[in-house]
Amino acid sequence: MEVKVLGAARQVGRSAFLVTHKDSRILLDYGAMTTKIPGFPMHVQPKGIKGIVLSHAHLDHSGAAPLHFLGGTMKLHATPVTSELSNLLIQDFIKISGQYLPFEFLDLMAMNSNTVNHGYMEPFQIGDFTVTFYDAGHIPGSAVVAVEAGNKRLVYTGDINGDETNLLGGSWKNLGEADMVITESTYATADHPHRSKAEQELTAFANEVVGRGGVLLVPAFSVGRAQEIAMTLVKEGFRHPVAMDGMALKVNGILLRYQEYLRDPSALRRTLETIEEVTSWSQRRRLVKRPGVIVSPAGMLVGGASIFYNEHLSMDEKNGIAIVSFQVPGTPGRTLIEKGLTIYRGKPTKVKAEVRRFDFSSHSGKSALLSDLKGIKGSPKFLTVHGEEESCLALAQELSTEMGVEATAAMPGQDFQV
Repeated sequence: MEVKVLGAARQVGRSAFLVTHKDSRILLDYGAMTTKIPGFPMHVQPKGIKGIVLSHAHLDHSGAAPLHFLGGTMKLHATPVTSELSNLLIQDFIKISGQYLPFEFLDLMAMNSNTVNHGYMEPFQIGDFTVTFYDAGHIPGSAVVAVEAGNKRLVYTGDINGDETNLLGGSWKNLGEADMVITESTYATADHPHRSKAEQELTAFANEVVGRGGVLLVPAFSVGRAQEIAMTLVKEGFRHPVAMDGMALKVNGILLRYQEYLRDPSALRRTLETIEEVTSWSQRRRLVKRPGVIVSPAGMLVGGASIFYNEHLSMDEKNGIAIVSFQVPGTPGRTLIEKGLTIYRGKPTKVKAEVRRFDFSSHSGKSALLSDLKGIKGSPKFLTVHGEEESCLALAQELSTEMGVEATAAMPGQDFQV
């Protein structure tokens, strides 16, 4: 087997890998960089590619996949949850960034009609390849992907989280032997605090803000993070109003249809019964004046209803903003954290609301990631990807030192033999 890195490997965004064995070729993910002007992986001719295998629905892994369905006959392979969630996220991507995208809604529909669903630990064939999904613990339906051809085995972690959360049970630990591992490196240089600490601190902050008559805005990814935050507040006994807005409401419906992919479906159902679903602008205008918590996409303040809430809440010191997601460089959320600035009435302005950051990551921290990687049997080569350059280089060095294996911080355009 041969692996070609197509995406921005020393960066979070546009993950994509071309895997070749004899006359068979498949893509592992084909994501987009969701900046104001989107970025894409290296182009590959769709002809001859047998299929695209999606590790999960986030746009940095799925967002450019419709490019390959402009009339071809290839298939997209994913878990059923990933299929529905990626369709939802890409529809929104087209709505927001359509003028910059080299595909349109009809291409997404073509992709959907050529999608084949697979459960965890149910091997399936694509040409010469045998592919198996294992639970990655990152978001509902996310998968670690194992690819076998000839006598070689490749393991691609996608995005992985080894720790249990309110929503998910953590990644599958028995990944078997491998000749090569492509691993994410998002938090390869730092461990996360224990999740219970973040949950307690967020709830305490919410109580502080509401106690002084303010509103706490929690910009959160619609898939996984929004549900996790709401479940946390309910679990920790928060007794004030909690509202949820935007695409997260559609995600809730999908998750309730695939409860077998959740750790505790009853806990999610109980949570959703207690929150207020926001479906109108009159509700939004009322909520910014009522003490409570608003959980709203987008998680990096790049779109969605969170922009409205941010503009209406950020200039009042009694309000709060809780950042609970990774913020890609160049996004409004990253600027808010690093400089305390937000766009207010079209201009960068210093915020008056209290801004705090809480670690609710859906990626493994350093120790958990190394533990999972060390659990892979054999003596595989490692490619470290999907992290800022410092993280990719540090993880490659750590793997080389700790395990005595060959490890490379991969770059776009590089080819590797499995």
